[in-house]
Amino acid sequence: ACAFAGLWNCVTINPLNIAAGVWMMLNAFVLFLCEAPFCCQFIEFANAVSARADKLRPWQKAAFYCGMAVFPVMLSLTLTTLFGNAVAFATGVLYGLSVLGKKGDAISYARIHQQQKQMDEEKLTGALEGQA
Repeated sequence: ACAFAGLWNCVTINPLNIAAGVWMMLNAFVLFLCEAPFCCQFIEFANAVSARADKLRPWQKAAFYCGMAVFPVMLSLTLTTLFGNAVAFATGVLYGLSVLGKKGDAISYARIHQQQKQMDEEKLTGALEGQA
């Protein structure tokens, strides 16, 4: 989507649209190299780039992909750039959500809350006994 929108964005005479379109096509190529290296198997350095991208932490990937997707939108705010970069931005958002971890269950949260409440009550009663 990013590559096709970038190509469509280049069919204009506005230099900012052309720059945003070229950046979008570059984004698509980088995403293919990092996330789907089997699509670029005839490029020598594809596996090296993919291996290096796999070593990055999820929050670093999230910042990189979201930053890559925001730049063309800042250059040229059109529907083409918004929809074209939506996939790259969504990839960054998903990596960002993976940083947060799995959702906990309600039972364990209730236990933790109960234990904290008991500890607070014990501290309060200990403080009151100390004053008396």
